[in-house]
Amino acid sequence: MEFGWYLPTTGDGKYVGVKPQRPATADYLISVAQAAERAGFTFLLIPTGGACLDAWLVGSMIAAHTRTLKPLVALRPGLIAPVLAARMAGTLDVLSNGRALINVVTGGTPPDLEAMGDPLAYDHDARYERTLEFLQIVKQVWLQSSGGQGDRFLSATENYQGVEKVSFSGTYYEIKNGAGFPAPVQKPHPPIYFGGSSPAGKRTAAQTADVYLMWPEPVHWIKEQIAEMEQIRHELKQEKGIDRELRYGLRAQVLVRETEDEAWQEAWEIISKVDQKAIEQASFRFDHTDATGQKRQVQLRELSRDNRYVIGPNLWAGLSIVRGGGAMMLVGTPEQVADRILEYVDAGVTSFILSGYPHLEEAEITGRLLLPVVEEKLKARQAGQVGAR
Repeated sequence: MEFGWYLPTTGDGKYVGVKPQRPATADYLISVAQAAERAGFTFLLIPTGGACLDAWLVGSMIAAHTRTLKPLVALRPGLIAPVLAARMAGTLDVLSNGRALINVVTGGTPPDLEAMGDPLAYDHDARYERTLEFLQIVKQVWLQSSGGQGDRFLSATENYQGVEKVSFSGTYYEIKNGAGFPAPVQKPHPPIYFGGSSPAGKRTAAQTADVYLMWPEPVHWIKEQIAEMEQIRHELKQEKGIDRELRYGLRAQVLVRETEDEAWQEAWEIISKVDQKAIEQASFRFDHTDATGQKRQVQLRELSRDNRYVIGPNLWAGLSIVRGGGAMMLVGTPEQVADRILEYVDAGVTSFILSGYPHLEEAEITGRLLLPVVEEKLKARQAGQVGAR
């Protein structure tokens, strides 16, 4: 089990759908990261795309101002060369003493990808084919650099002492004599987190990821996704001899308070300043996405609209009227939200990335109210299992 927090690199505040009340300054982002570390979170998701600050520069800053917190930074195939990506990740892992985590972001909205210069902005499945090649190269560079990790450059030329070269010929990449430096501290490499709900995304994730990330959905939907991933893993083993371990993660909003009434009051307050124009702009973005995961989130919002956006016990879609991505929120008392988390654990989820508005205060509140209750419930379960033997 692991719990991560989220870093608001587009700005922060108590409300969504309006201009952020707190700009994403270096001081503020460092404060959020340090609050998350004190609260007991072990890693920090640094988002990418749109109006986000660059994840790698922010991740480096966060690593320099924390002691144990692991920055989860985004690699975006198509926007960065794979050998350079491997070098950047290796460098962050070395400078953070083995704390780098890698979030592979293949998609996004086509207009955002186009604005970033991605030539495959409007070709969904091709982007995942490219991602598979990209990660094959990155992993090979990591492996080869580890073979010569004790050596140094002969000079500032393209000649490397003791570093095996990487060559690759594919549809999207041609690499000749690629060489990586430095070798990552973590072996065999920094853990790879990967989200993608389409068939192409899931098949690529099954071949490359260490943690497959999902957005919150009813538990039986999550069980179906995990079952589908396990079937893909079985097929890959039969077809290609690929037999890899895979963990499952959930990226969720959370709001816990001492009483349920207070929690729901606070949840509705978050969207209390949203106007119709913001809702229309968000709907336009959602209608023009080719991301399967986002389409599933929109489906949940529409299914729950007549029930005040309540999807199920303590699961709320209210933020999704303006917020994309993981907008579903777990709302309730520490006991209630802990029970919902354990239901996801029973479904197979072991990694949780949480967030709340504003992220500075909610990191402290969530760490103080929720995490100890989850830990206590897990210990009670384990004790019961031991006793039953």
